[in-house]
Amino acid sequence: MRKKVGAGVIKKCKVKSVKFKVEKLKNKRQNMIFKEILERVIQKENLSQEEAALLMEEIMTGKLTSVQVAALLVAFRMKGETVDELTGFATVMRQKVRPMDSHHSWVVDTCGTGGDGGKTFNISTTAAFVAAGVGVPIAKHGNAAISSQCGSADLLKGLGVRIDADFSRMKEALEKIGICFLFAPLFHPSMIQVSLPRKEIGVRSVFNLLGPLTNPVGAKAQVLGVFKKEWVRPLAQVLMKLGSLEAFVVHGEDGLDEVTTTGPTWISHLKDGQMDSYFFNPESLGFQRSNSADLRGGDLDKNIGITRNILDGKKGPQRDIVILNAAFAVLAGRRALSLEEALQKSQEAIDSGKAMEKLNQLIELTH
Repeated sequence: MRKKVGAGVIKKCKVKSVKFKVEKLKNKRQNMIFKEILERVIQKENLSQEEAALLMEEIMTGKLTSVQVAALLVAFRMKGETVDELTGFATVMRQKVRPMDSHHSWVVDTCGTGGDGGKTFNISTTAAFVAAGVGVPIAKHGNAAISSQCGSADLLKGLGVRIDADFSRMKEALEKIGICFLFAPLFHPSMIQVSLPRKEIGVRSVFNLLGPLTNPVGAKAQVLGVFKKEWVRPLAQVLMKLGSLEAFVVHGEDGLDEVTTTGPTWISHLKDGQMDSYFFNPESLGFQRSNSADLRGGDLDKNIGITRNILDGKKGPQRDIVILNAAFAVLAGRRALSLEEALQKSQEAIDSGKAMEKLNQLIELTH
């Protein structure tokens, strides 16, 4: 005897069939958009700020596969990203970030792009503790190593800081001791969509540029080192469009994403809507010229030793470059009226033990 199929079952089948077709059409449309954008980028055609924002929305919501994301990263790397594209990308990333507020009215970040291939020790991370020792509230944004041996997260973890401390603990650190570390994976959950392609590619991508532009505290001041001099002015322009009030975007003539001591540094200084670009020579302030070997880091143990030696007061070229970069963070934090004053305060922060104290306090509080 033939079994009857109820009308409700037939109706459900039809609904499922319609949903499947709609989903298939959506996927087809997304693939068409992806292919169109990829082809444009391959042809070195620039996207508008709005188009870039829409593309980042697709990436951050998981609508593109890892292969598609990887293809885009390589294509943008080959074309070169524009101010409008970076502004659109960063705007969406800021919307997706897990925000952390602060009672400090002025917070500074010392996050650089990385990817300079200089193989230095962790200069900006060490400088963050010196600037904090001066009294500048520091919300250091960073990650584990992507294209280097030892990233800021690796160093801090090795020093004893619990980088995965809960949200409230890091907020307490910023409020009470004036420095915290914002481990990017904890504050950018949407970045899970790009973590695999970034690791598999293993080279610098647009996200190296975007990381320093997306501080979870919304820091309005920062020292941002970039891996190529052609990014100095554009990144300052992006920060201006994103609403930053004070920033030093820097690139050393030796290729470092730091204010260097081996020679001059290109700097774009953004202050209250105005931008000034200039060539800075540390020898004009009495710094002895160093060489690249003086600044070289290594594996985690070596970099830990270098940072501890500097904060303990050991003199030499490694201390000099940290003091110089800390001084620019002090200026960005508006705790000095001149670079000379900022340098003096940075030296005092190390020699008085205040910089090391900030590290020890962060270790204690995060545990």
